[in-house]
Amino acid sequence: MLSGLRAAIVLGGLLMSGAWGFAPLPAAAQGAMSDETISVGGRDRRFLVHDFSGGAKAPLVIVLHGGGGNPENAVSMTQFDVVAAREHLIAVYPGGTGGLPGGRVLTWNAGHCCAYALRQKVDDVGFVGAVIDRLVSAGKADPDRVYVTGMSNGGMMSHVLARSLPGKVAAIAPVVGAVFGDEPPPAGPVAVLVLVGADDRIVPAAGGPLGGAAARGTAPAEDRNVAPARAQADYWARANGCSASDTTQETASVRTVWRGCKGGADVVMQVVSNNGHAWPGGRPGREGANPPTPDFNASEVIWAFFKAHPCTGRGGR
Repeated sequence: MLSGLRAAIVLGGLLMSGAWGFAPLPAAAQGAMSDETISVGGRDRRFLVHDFSGGAKAPLVIVLHGGGGNPENAVSMTQFDVVAAREHLIAVYPGGTGGLPGGRVLTWNAGHCCAYALRQKVDDVGFVGAVIDRLVSAGKADPDRVYVTGMSNGGMMSHVLARSLPGKVAAIAPVVGAVFGDEPPPAGPVAVLVLVGADDRIVPAAGGPLGGAAARGTAPAEDRNVAPARAQADYWARANGCSASDTTQETASVRTVWRGCKGGADVVMQVVSNNGHAWPGGRPGREGANPPTPDFNASEVIWAFFKAHPCTGRGGR
């Protein structure tokens, strides 16, 4: 069992945030916490709802764990509840699917990655779309302020959701994620913030095989080489009709901003210094994982971007 578990987490070298070593959550304002399920495609799918709205209609931020992770792992790793509590948001932490017992080693079907979810052709778009619909129809979530972020395999999945649900998703923020270079055009403009680890060797910024596969001379059939990190931003800049870009060196990152995008669907990429395959400013997902830089708080930067980019005016709702 141990070797099977290890293989599921490695995912052909794609070492992401695993299921062990949860860090304790920080003290934060009390919210309404619920562990919910919804049936999609014949599967009962689980998601955590951390509602800090106080009962008012609020922005919804969906946080997707990495490959080999799970909802609790995403809560601990990203520390996004700190932002959600202060800003009175609804934070949702969905779970992917996996073939091992325990519901802890889970992946997303992001097109060419990863593992169980890809092999089983799991309908993750339908799942996340159904979660959004439930919270919007209940009058809890503001339909113009629905956002998705995620790490690694979860970041890859955020691109898929943005392409597939542009009327439901106002903006995305993939963290150490990737595209593969064969993505179809999206159905509409979506604002995008791409965060890249300058020292990432698992989802390499230069593109190529997912981490570790090249060194072993093998890669699982589901893994297509990822495109260079900038391809994520270039894809959305083209799709959103952006006309120009400028790059600046900031304290802890190199920031490129694309301007003149349709409907205010801006595209930004930040390459974070001294950060490997980790959530900048967060916590490692497991023992031995890349340590995140303390000099750049991804959750804070992501919320600032999301807050400035509602869906209103883009032909979504």
